[in-house]
Amino acid sequence: MCGRYASTKSAADIADEFQAVDATQESTLPVPGADYNVAPTKSVLSVVARHPRDSDGKADPNRTVRSVRVMRWGLVPSWAKDPSIGNRMINARSETADEKPAYRKAVVSRRCLLPAEGWYEWRREGKAKQPYFVTGTDGASLAMAGLWEFWRPKDGGEPLVTAAVLTTAAIGPLTDIHDRMPLLVPSDHWETWLNPDLGPDADELAALLHPSEDDLTSVVDRMELRPVSSKVNNVRNEGPALLERVDLAAPVEEQKTLALDLNG
Repeated sequence: MCGRYASTKSAADIADEFQAVDATQESTLPVPGADYNVAPTKSVLSVVARHPRDSDGKADPNRTVRSVRVMRWGLVPSWAKDPSIGNRMINARSETADEKPAYRKAVVSRRCLLPAEGWYEWRREGKAKQPYFVTGTDGASLAMAGLWEFWRPKDGGEPLVTAAVLTTAAIGPLTDIHDRMPLLVPSDHWETWLNPDLGPDADELAALLHPSEDDLTSVVDRMELRPVSSKVNNVRNEGPALLERVDLAAPVEEQKTLALDLNG
């Protein structure tokens, strides 16, 4: 998976879709609005499930609350000297995340979902790279499996909450553009994935981290692979036009004109 995706629904809409509480007002990070070109280090919306804590900070083991939170894309391990390491830790391989020092604690108890309309990939076609948008066909958000962490500065400042997207081997037509894809969690497995009490040896967790070919195929069969304008190459470009299909058969000059027109 390349480091770019689209997340355009509001926190309130995400909370409704994922049956969660909107807790974004508690964040010290800026709450993101519609973002058609999400890039590393940006604030992103995530869905987590945690045991609520009382005024003394004691967790209630008998209750679990699912909430929408704001995190920065690019996981910063708790032991990192500074947060810049997160710039290159936007993705984690699902096959080995539980073995890596940066991710293994998060695999056990800090799993999240990162809602998205879809993600971008680039395929070399001749001398250029053609961007594609990979999205579902039913209008529902894709739930990308993620891991999250707290990082606290030594000076006692505000903690930073960060996340990484888990990836798995691509399958079917997606292999034509990249050998990896985000690990997507179907809605009937959200509760299992978010369960903070699910132990590292649980069969249910292993099944989600290492999906079968049939499981992946059932997800990919509901995906659309859409060529889009090269305007998305620049992280400063924004707007719904970035998701619009382009005609690859159109003359090169016509495609360039379309790209220039996307931001009006």
